[in-house]
Amino acid sequence: MQAFEIGLNPATFGWLLVGLLVAPVAGGLIAGVDRILTAKCQSRVGPPLLQPFYDAAKLWGKETKVSNVWIAFCSWMYFTAAATSCVMFFLQSDLLIIFFVQAVGAVFLVIGALSVPSPYSQIGGQRELLQIMAYEPLLILVFVGIFLATGSFNISAVYAMDKPLMLESGVVPMVLLFVVLGYALTIKLRKSPFDISGSHHAHQEIVRGVFTEYSGRYLALVEVAHWYEVVLVLGVVALFWATSWYAIVILLVLTYAAEILVDNITARLSWRAMLGKLWASGLALSFVSLAWLYAF
Repeated sequence: MQAFEIGLNPATFGWLLVGLLVAPVAGGLIAGVDRILTAKCQSRVGPPLLQPFYDAAKLWGKETKVSNVWIAFCSWMYFTAAATSCVMFFLQSDLLIIFFVQAVGAVFLVIGALSVPSPYSQIGGQRELLQIMAYEPLLILVFVGIFLATGSFNISAVYAMDKPLMLESGVVPMVLLFVVLGYALTIKLRKSPFDISGSHHAHQEIVRGVFTEYSGRYLALVEVAHWYEVVLVLGVVALFWATSWYAIVILLVLTYAAEILVDNITARLSWRAMLGKLWASGLALSFVSLAWLYAF
């Protein structure tokens, strides 16, 4: 495993700025497009494109009150981990290191929710922890599949390939791994049927669940951190066809459109059903793909 090194050359500095500054802007725009398309699917007018930025700015300007200092600390840790992992991705660092950094941030989000006595926050935190248990093993297996196809966990190894990752070691195993990654993407986007711990929609029986006790600027930090995570996971999706910018754009548009469609045609699962379906289908597809890649 190569160490994560930051050079001083202009290109590296430019990608650092892209990961730190452009990524959250892109994430906010994606959230705006998501809201508009979701509204169209539900025969609503929908908010303007920049509504997520308006919401974040409004939250930042509100008077902030927290139940304890852990809420403030955990929101900053979640934001820092999300931003750091996104920057590391654009610097083409090691996928495993990126994975562990974002996982630390996700755990701090749960710690903040569990640090208060609110029943809604407690239930949301517990469900968020279950979601982490569901998608983190799948992400690890996807990264192992990328390693078997490229010989390295470094993102730079994917960009150095002559053929798209989807075609490098056979279409079937990589397509199966892409489907597994789609499960993780659905959870990170907080889409049905896996939006059990918190959602932007109003159909949650636990209000906002894991986000219940986050307010004001701390909730704004959580929202912006979510934008970083969306860009990060979509970046991993883009690795599957990273040889052409046109192909990347088409792949991302089709993938996100599929996520919105699934969100609007499926009902939310219980946590037991979520774990059962993800571990049964996700792990099965992953092991078949890894066995194929290892054998051939």
